[in-house]
Amino acid sequence: MQIPQKDKIILGIDPGTRLMGHSVIKSDGQHFECLEMDVLDMRKEQDPLRRLELILEEVLRIIDTYQAQYLSIESPFYGKNVQALLKLGRAQGVAIAASISKGLKVHEYSPREIKQALTGKGSASKEQVCAMALHIAGLPANRPKHLDATDALAAAICHSIHSRFDDACANSIKTSKTLLPQKQSRRKSSWSEYLSNHPDRIKKVL
Repeated sequence: MQIPQKDKIILGIDPGTRLMGHSVIKSDGQHFECLEMDVLDMRKEQDPLRRLELILEEVLRIIDTYQAQYLSIESPFYGKNVQALLKLGRAQGVAIAASISKGLKVHEYSPREIKQALTGKGSASKEQVCAMALHIAGLPANRPKHLDATDALAAAICHSIHSRFDDACANSIKTSKTLLPQKQSRRKSSWSEYLSNHPDRIKKVL
């Protein structure tokens, strides 16, 4: 018997200190509804600490608006230079900390894992991921101005797909345990009880 999956509200984030993509979906792992998809543009802000503050404020706003339950965030790409990686790590850390403070369950996926989940190909281009994410979410095939937005949508969809399989496995294990016959407990008899119950086994020594 297939157990119906409950809808989950998932916040997807593509971290960045210049542009941060974010998206919110409602999904049961098979059906996807995009509640919001946009980017936080911080390019005009020169103060790096103020940019982190903007990320914090935006993530908290989104969580409160949609009552998100899960954060699915793209991990920094290690092929970037050290300074870029450091900035990405800060942006990711602020988004994760904001989510944890609101009680969200946090899940991190590499760019390759997200591409693989949506397109079946870990080396897919951003354009391919964008097209597939829009298609899965039932959105018009109009490419947004910034692909960071569809990257965030893809991250949210990726977690929904992964959690669907995890939930199915968990339900399968629960069902199997229920169907298995219960083992009857055996009480160990003492040696005296055995002898009293089997007097024929006792040999009298003459």
